[in-house]
Amino acid sequence: MQDLRIVLLGTSSGTPTRTRNVSSLAMILDGRVLLFDCGEGTQHQLLRAPVRTGAIEAIFVSHLHGDHVYGLPGLLATLSMNGRTRPLDLVGPESLRAYVETTLATSFHHPSFEIRITTPPYRGHGFTVTAAPLEHSVECLGYCVIEDDRPGHFDVARARALGIPPGPLYGELARAGDPRVCGPPRRGRRIAFVTDTRPCASAVALAHEADALIHESTYGEELRTEAAERFHSTAREAARVASDARVQRLILTHFSARYGDVAPLVEEAREVFPNTIAADDLLEVHVAAR
Repeated sequence: MQDLRIVLLGTSSGTPTRTRNVSSLAMILDGRVLLFDCGEGTQHQLLRAPVRTGAIEAIFVSHLHGDHVYGLPGLLATLSMNGRTRPLDLVGPESLRAYVETTLATSFHHPSFEIRITTPPYRGHGFTVTAAPLEHSVECLGYCVIEDDRPGHFDVARARALGIPPGPLYGELARAGDPRVCGPPRRGRRIAFVTDTRPCASAVALAHEADALIHESTYGEELRTEAAERFHSTAREAARVASDARVQRLILTHFSARYGDVAPLVEEAREVFPNTIAADDLLEVHVAAR
């Protein structure tokens, strides 16, 4: 896998605002697309983003609150109208099956493709998606996309010393990670998506040493009591999770609609975890290989 990108499609919590849609995120892996949550309006965001809707391989749902799933039935209908025939995997809590099957039945929609509804983990081509339970008011899952380990760097000088002639064989040995001419395997990239939740040990474990953690930041510290009551996190709490998990960078998302300017939330988080940015709708983040 070469290209790994994150595209934030919706970064508002609960309701959309003039500048933020509700929750959704796309991850692009060498052209294949994984979608995480699908709030209302996600289809419009996909039209605005550098994301091919037809390339969606699987959709992962964190939980069944409306701002995370109300866009799913419409997206499934559009995929049918666009003539999709290959299967689509929907991954999420056990309750996802009842939601999807009931919605399709009561709206008289008969998809043109097979919908496979499963619980995590999920195995894709060159990656695995794991999950962990979070602490929210309903059953909720956090996800981590884990790229397979990559072969070690190819040592041309060593290959020549062994008498291996230059040419296609070099590529074959490099792809195979032949220990005679390759260094130790390189750890695959890891991207964690954690929303909605109180800060918790399972989130820290899920995001352990991730290259990027996308974590909900619904409130600032001035509303930490409300955050606890509603099973959400403040920006500072998200930063503590990032610090405890020893991630490379933190991307804050899922902001309450009351925050027209989220710069104060970023400042709060950076006091704990300096390498923090705020997500904006349609923000694109490239994740380089280690």
